[in-house]
Amino acid sequence: MFTGIIEDLGKVESLIRFKDRAVLTVAARFANELHKGDSVAVNGVCLTVTEKLRSTFRADVMGETLERSSLNLLKVGEYVNLERAISASGRFDGHIVQGHVDCRSIITNIINAGRSREIEISIPDNYKKYLAGKGSIAVDGVSLTVASLDSRYFRVAVIPHTALVTNLFHKKIGDYVNLEFDVLAKYVESVIGKSDLNGLANIKNMKIDEEFLKKAGFLN
Repeated sequence: MFTGIIEDLGKVESLIRFKDRAVLTVAARFANELHKGDSVAVNGVCLTVTEKLRSTFRADVMGETLERSSLNLLKVGEYVNLERAISASGRFDGHIVQGHVDCRSIITNIINAGRSREIEISIPDNYKKYLAGKGSIAVDGVSLTVASLDSRYFRVAVIPHTALVTNLFHKKIGDYVNLEFDVLAKYVESVIGKSDLNGLANIKNMKIDEEFLKKAGFLN
């Protein structure tokens, strides 16, 4: 599990593509601290270290991950966000990030305001239901808050510190980013069921009674 607080900006050394997978090599300042089998989130995608050298590590990227994420579009020399899995005793400063990217989407606008910036990202239709104003989302592995949204896009505000220590500083309009939606929203949908979840959109008609609590799993 991750928190969306980026540890380091890595640099892509190579991405060797095979028929059903790819091998990614990334230079990272903490590479010499890694061990084979460790989990590292690369632009929000949880990967397993297969080999490490003094200043780089390698990881396999499976075909499904290449299709779903933007890792397939990486170029040599490009910066990537890196975060190691959180330890049980670690500080939890972001939000629950699994490293299971839901999809990639495109940056449709960037509004710069001094050293900070607001990034507008297109919302894929299947995932609109997981977004809420002031809710959490991971963009390329960065834990961010939804500043505003409508039916076509959402915006996140990036403070100067986050812009400087992540690859969001380098992003341009038209670039792709990986999105992981809040896992809590997914579990709510799973527990309540899609039909009931759609019914909750009209909050005025929402009735929390014994039947509702049984469906949600709080009562036997």
